[in-house]
Amino acid sequence: MITLGAGHLALLTAFAGEGVGDWVDRGPWAAVPLAPADGADRTAESLRNEVTFWAGPGSFAVPLILLGWLTWHLAGRGVAVPAGIGWALAAWCLVGGVLLVPSPYFAGVVAGALVVLAARGANRARAARDREDPLT
Repeated sequence: MITLGAGHLALLTAFAGEGVGDWVDRGPWAAVPLAPADGADRTAESLRNEVTFWAGPGSFAVPLILLGWLTWHLAGRGVAVPAGIGWALAAWCLVGGVLLVPSPYFAGVVAGALVVLAARGANRARAARDREDPLT
């Protein structure tokens, strides 16, 4: 998840770094307006600016990095992420992969499946522990 999100942002920088640089030049406030100013027609430049935003900071790349980091952190403490998170991640990536072919979305299905497997393993371990000592 961390690799997918970071890779997404790295590709954005490689392919649209100039657009991101324009945000710095114009100042960050309203660098990507939701609507054209004063009813003006959208230009190719304004559309490119919006695509750059939605492909980068407005995409799910940053939340995916954060979810990956949280999963890694919890796993290091021996806490499994709930299986529902893995199922939702796998479903989202499967739909995204079908809609946008070819894309690395399908790699997210693997990440979701690993979260589900880890949660199931934790549940099995907890059940086995409860069978051995039901008073704990």
